[in-house]
Amino acid sequence: MEKTVLITGASSGIGKETAKIFAENNYKVLACVRKKSDKYKLEKLNKNIHGIYLDVTSQSGIDKAFWYIMKNTAKIDALINCAGIAVAGPIEAIPIKRIKEQFEVNTFGTLAVIQKFLPLMYNGKIVYVSSMAASGIFPFLSPYCASKKATDIMLNSLSNEFKNNNIKIVSIKPGCIRTPFWNKSVDNNIPNFEASSETIKDKYKYEMKFLEENARANNYKGSLPEDVAKTIYKAVSSKNPKLSYTVGQDAFWTMFFAKILPQNIINSAVKFVLKKRIEKLK
Repeated sequence: MEKTVLITGASSGIGKETAKIFAENNYKVLACVRKKSDKYKLEKLNKNIHGIYLDVTSQSGIDKAFWYIMKNTAKIDALINCAGIAVAGPIEAIPIKRIKEQFEVNTFGTLAVIQKFLPLMYNGKIVYVSSMAASGIFPFLSPYCASKKATDIMLNSLSNEFKNNNIKIVSIKPGCIRTPFWNKSVDNNIPNFEASSETIKDKYKYEMKFLEENARANNYKGSLPEDVAKTIYKAVSSKNPKLSYTVGQDAFWTMFFAKILPQNIINSAVKFVLKKRIEKLK
């Protein structure tokens, strides 16, 4: 029988590469996007890719996509949640509205899609693209870290609550990945920092300069989005996948040390490294 996967955030980066690898392996791929241009670009990649309009922050949009998919698909074998944004900056200066936006996409949007599409899933997999940021140790990325950790916790609870449908939940935790995500993050966050008070801007000017330079550099270093897509495919193809996979050595060691070291030691190490890097910018 034809197998079907639904992928959110499929327009670029990890989501796009995941759509490609499943389509190449003869899955019917329902690739969720927000723009018509992205839909057409994806569908040109492979005849097995079908673009679906879906904004994870719009319940009416999720409902509309669900009814369309239900009429055209018998069941979903895997729901792969790739949609996400990153809100960054000094936590004392980030507007609460922006932090809510962070959770609306990464946490509430993910859960809304899962809740809606569960009736179409039997003996399938739910995959969530989390991050090594779920370790919660990265300064100036606290909204992003918190949203990833919160979603991991709620999905783990969901896995313990399931009855009779044998659905397995998998968290994928990539490290630094070479995708447009980083440039988008900078473009979305720097203007907000620039709109802060002069006191805040003066206080954190070097930290934000480091954050921007580091994010821009991430576009060209780290693992490839294809590496994450391959890991997702491995998890979905496995009869008994692990609960969590890391992608990249940076993710492996970050999650490893975050588990075994006391928080005060981790905090001291993070502050020391950040201080040394900031000194280079002065």
